[in-house]
Amino acid sequence: MNSRTNSIDKDDNNGESQLSAFSTTLRRGVIVAGLCFLLSLLSIAVEGQTSPSNSPPSSAVGTAQPEPTPNVTPPPQEQPSGQQPADDQSAVFVFKTQVREVVLHATVVDEQRHLVTNLDRPAFTAFENGVPQATTSFHREDVPLAMGIVIDNSGSMREKRDKVNQAVLNLIRAGGPKDEIFVINFSQDSYLDQDFTSDPDLLQKALQKVSAQGSTALYDAIVASTVHLKNNPRVERKVLLVITDGRDNASQETLKEAVRRLQQENGPTLYAIGLLGDELQEADTGALQSLAAVTGGVAFFPKRLDEVDDITRVVARDIHSQYTIGYKPTNHSNSGYRSIEVKAQTPGHHTLTVRTRSGYYPGQSVR
Repeated sequence: MNSRTNSIDKDDNNGESQLSAFSTTLRRGVIVAGLCFLLSLLSIAVEGQTSPSNSPPSSAVGTAQPEPTPNVTPPPQEQPSGQQPADDQSAVFVFKTQVREVVLHATVVDEQRHLVTNLDRPAFTAFENGVPQATTSFHREDVPLAMGIVIDNSGSMREKRDKVNQAVLNLIRAGGPKDEIFVINFSQDSYLDQDFTSDPDLLQKALQKVSAQGSTALYDAIVASTVHLKNNPRVERKVLLVITDGRDNASQETLKEAVRRLQQENGPTLYAIGLLGDELQEADTGALQSLAAVTGGVAFFPKRLDEVDDITRVVARDIHSQYTIGYKPTNHSNSGYRSIEVKAQTPGHHTLTVRTRSGYYPGQSVR
């Protein structure tokens, strides 16, 4: 009995030992499995924070991973016109030539010398050095102008100034409220008696500053007035009205230089009134005609002083009935004289005459 009891006791002890070992092993397994599970969760969390949101899931362990994609710079995207890429360093060294627009102010008359004011853009063709140019702008409405009134103030004008001044005032009052006008009285020297203004009263006071003495420096006055017009950037259309009763006898500038100055790019249209009377000489009229013709203007030579008022009214209608035509030259160089011709054709008119400047010197500034 005792031996049976001992055997049972031994068996019990062995069973307890085995059960204890099994329990220990099971606990270790659970701990290890728990640790592995926690490590897996931590790994997933870390991958979720460091991987892009659109990355595909990681491949299974032991599966070959794809080679990393090399860094490839995408082709530059096309930029909207007028914009430069911010990171394109080479753009700093790209220079573009801006072709300046040549602006012409043109008067059109028919066979009877009547003004024609209802033409449209397709009726006109501009030629530069004989080559047709594509029109880039066109206006037929009366736009503001900058005008210089340049009046001979020499001794021979003393008895003529009252009627001349009244005729000029009629021209001024026929203009628009945005016109800017200055007055130069000249004899041997030129005097800017009124700078650019739209006030007729100020202009009238300037016209009345008459000294009527000295000689006539006509070309000097024209050159100075052209410079003054050019230096007014506010108004694009520019006009000179020159009134004199004699030939130039005191200028430092020559007729050739005065003509050249008038032919600067986008220069003024010149109208001249020569009060030369019965002593009219071909040389005297020729100078004024040359000055007017190269700019698209007109020279008038009245026989009587009373005609001046009618002439200034004609000039007013002329300058306020002009077409404005612009083109960008196909020749981009800035050297050499460019001849200009403008032609107009439209049904209902057999012959139309277009009066505008005959040419210009490109890229030159007047100083």
